[in-house]
Amino acid sequence: MITAGEGKKIAIVGAGLSGGVIGRELAEAGHHVEIFDRRPHIAGNCHTERDEQTGVMVHIYGPHIFHTDDAEVWNYVNRFQTFMPYKNRVKTTSNGQVYSLPINLHTINQFFGKSFRPDEARVFLETLADTSIEQPETFEEQALRFVGKDLYEAFFKGYTQKQWGCSPTELPASILKRLPVRFNYDDNYFFHHYQGMPENGYTDMIGHILDHPNITLHLETAFRRTQTDGFAHVFYSGPLDGYYDYQFGRLGYRTLDFERFTYDGDYQGCAVMNYGDESVPFTRITEHKHFSPWENHQGSVCYREFSRECGPQDTPYYPIRLVEEKELLSHYVALAEQEAHVTFVGRLGTYRYLDMDVTIREALDTARLYLFAEKADAAMPSFLHAPV
Repeated sequence: MITAGEGKKIAIVGAGLSGGVIGRELAEAGHHVEIFDRRPHIAGNCHTERDEQTGVMVHIYGPHIFHTDDAEVWNYVNRFQTFMPYKNRVKTTSNGQVYSLPINLHTINQFFGKSFRPDEARVFLETLADTSIEQPETFEEQALRFVGKDLYEAFFKGYTQKQWGCSPTELPASILKRLPVRFNYDDNYFFHHYQGMPENGYTDMIGHILDHPNITLHLETAFRRTQTDGFAHVFYSGPLDGYYDYQFGRLGYRTLDFERFTYDGDYQGCAVMNYGDESVPFTRITEHKHFSPWENHQGSVCYREFSRECGPQDTPYYPIRLVEEKELLSHYVALAEQEAHVTFVGRLGTYRYLDMDVTIREALDTARLYLFAEKADAAMPSFLHAPV
């Protein structure tokens, strides 16, 4: 047992949501936590900064919108930051027209030049749906079965091709199942009861989470596997394949490139404008001052987003998880499950797409499981939830 005073020495790799929450829980329990991160800042991909020129709070790695039905998670984040009301109302440009997403009654009426009531719109979409597809297996089949060819090609086909770098016929239907269709005029993108944005940004929030005397932070510092023996336990939120030096090859990710530009005034009138046409090279434009609607700024900071395959030096965003990646993942999971004192957490550590609220929930559950296992003198698993 490796101790530091009365508590154990714990290493956490990654100063984002997973590492911050686990670190805080264990620090409050009396353990001595060292957090390592390669980057020069905390908060991982939800890092936020004030733009010096405009004063706008910028989501450096793209927008992160907090939404959850988990009351404990909502109360947890509000303990460290005041969350202001925010509804994500996405627009999309297709064939020179602007529509609301997700597809709702207004979208359907505008697109088809109709004035349907909800029941009429349901019946109309059924006439467009490809009912010969009984069990959709691909993204394209899912779309054709439920919204038909016209809406699929206008809003999903080109955007998806750009986002994932492959045909929608190669993607699983589960990706599209997350996208709702509404038969009313509700254009709030999310269903969740709690929705908001941290008043002073995510980096400030995570800074408060990490503000504990039992936490030592090491930025611009890589953690090596050889350091594991110096700690009672390691919680690793870095890339799972990276922990093993990519010995079987690299797991597949998509990355994003951002083309930043400023504007004097209001550039697009909304926070997120998608571009569904495949001929437009970027997937969307985000205007960051609209993510903080309680603030007023004359100037504006915007990002054009371009999606592409993730290379060795790029920031990984979305795990691809197609057949080839799942097979490769199984090899790394088998290695990880042999570890006695390492638990892999978060989006990168478990190679899963995780929303922020799920990330926090799993971090809280992981920390509590560790504290329980410690008292019971039981083994801590390599994964809270198996990646495969």
